[in-house]
Amino acid sequence: MSHPPPTRRLPVLGLDSAFPPADQAWGDADPIPGLLCAGADLSVERLVWAYSQGIFPWFSEGEPILWWSPDPRMVLQVADFNVSRSFGKVLRQFQNNHASETLMDTAFPEVIARCAHTARAGQQGTWIVPAMQAAYVRLHEAGFAHSVETWVNGKLVGGLYFTQIGKAVFGESMFSLQTNASKMALAALVEWCKAQGIAWIDCQQQTTHLASLGAKPIARSRFMRQLAQALHA
Repeated sequence: MSHPPPTRRLPVLGLDSAFPPADQAWGDADPIPGLLCAGADLSVERLVWAYSQGIFPWFSEGEPILWWSPDPRMVLQVADFNVSRSFGKVLRQFQNNHASETLMDTAFPEVIARCAHTARAGQQGTWIVPAMQAAYVRLHEAGFAHSVETWVNGKLVGGLYFTQIGKAVFGESMFSLQTNASKMALAALVEWCKAQGIAWIDCQQQTTHLASLGAKPIARSRFMRQLAQALHA
């Protein structure tokens, strides 16, 4: 990830600074749409505070911590998760294979490290820099970040990690060392969300891959209303 130098002044936070309101993030007419502010730290308290306000960190090595709240926001309603006919067949085969399983929170540090490695493929660097990995491991240890892992013959072949506060789930990144392995983990997360009464998964950024799985962009104002309800559920 690389960003052009901003021409509009960006708020810079100190360690004790509050976040600006999410709706003050730069818009389409600004240099970097969705960018809200920079600075502060990646403490557990700061990250929980950010996610509770619809804000998340995203930056590359050598950049300051950058905080984002894009509009629109890509969201997957779990009821809309798209299982194609071909993937449905693969999913059933996986579920009937005793050598295959999906697990949760058994290898969080390895999952985030794998996601960081995958993010570098075809890119200059990764946004899951060492500082981010360390921060989310702390978030996991505090009970706010989780991994879903796809295992085949005892080997980790795919997975994802996400942040959860109340009934708000924020998807972060996924990786796959085997065809469909990350989609297996996502399918497991969707079923887990249904069982927990969680209605949606925040996907943050718009991509064609997420759209193919059923995610849709929604206005940030609508996302913030959904978020407030999920936080108090």
